[in-house]
Amino acid sequence: MIRRQARQRRDYLYRRALTLRDAEIAEKRAKLKSSLATGKPLDPNIANDKELRKDYKYDESKADRTTQEELDLDDEYSYLSGVVDPRVLVTTSRDPSSRLGSFAKEIRLLLPTAIRLNRGNLILPNLVGSAKASGLSDVILLHEHRGTPTALTISHLPHGPTASFSLHNVVLRHDIPNASRGTVSESYPHLIFEGFTTPLGNRVVKILQHLFPPRESASTKLGSRIVTFKNIEDAIEVRHHVFVKTGYQSVELAEVGPRMTMRLFEIRQGTAENKEGDVEWRLSGGVQWLAVALVMERDTQECIKMNQISSGVEMA
Repeated sequence: MIRRQARQRRDYLYRRALTLRDAEIAEKRAKLKSSLATGKPLDPNIANDKELRKDYKYDESKADRTTQEELDLDDEYSYLSGVVDPRVLVTTSRDPSSRLGSFAKEIRLLLPTAIRLNRGNLILPNLVGSAKASGLSDVILLHEHRGTPTALTISHLPHGPTASFSLHNVVLRHDIPNASRGTVSESYPHLIFEGFTTPLGNRVVKILQHLFPPRESASTKLGSRIVTFKNIEDAIEVRHHVFVKTGYQSVELAEVGPRMTMRLFEIRQGTAENKEGDVEWRLSGGVQWLAVALVMERDTQECIKMNQISSGVEMA
């Protein structure tokens, strides 16, 4: 099993390298074609490429695609995207608190085709290996600090990528005032992405939208759910609503929950247990270390207060 997975990973990386090479050639060919058509000067790196000029007449039948368009044809999600519904595993760090367990249940309800697993004492490599053997498409790991959900990791199987988000302002369903009560619908939701305009934003959209099944393939599971991801200054606000049509062009929304804010801090190639994968994007180190320092300072101050209280009790 391990040898087969390693071979599949090597094959995937080899195909990816070939795709990247073809994408660069296609982009140069498009620039050469545009220069010949408009008469504008050409970049010297392209103008001096003798192989490109020699093969140009044989490549005229090929479609002119950019590097990103070529990569999108054979990315990590293209194999089964829209063919089968994603199967997502939702689990937590080991020995979770009751609040993190409740949060995991609500994330599972947010994703209509997900399953939840009580992790127990499973270590991460065994967990990912079992998910791969079971044919799951993604693994979501939830982390906490003193009962408060603080991080979420999304790892796409079998070859990655792995995206890590910090969580802020997490509000569970029953803590939302005037939220819709009762059984949560597990119909396939409408997805709304707003504010993702950069290449990194499009990458995040692709990672998040492939956690949900496409509504076009659902003939009997279409419902009135809406899941919204809105990017506001690199903070992704997540909301979950249901709607009721009250008129010809009017609807009423009711929030279901959970409610949270996500901040991306790393995208890494490979799956969650592969700590040596290439880093595709990472948040500035200074910002990360500042956040860690603030947490350590807060914890230190709390420990000092607890020691003062305990020493005061002993003296009394």
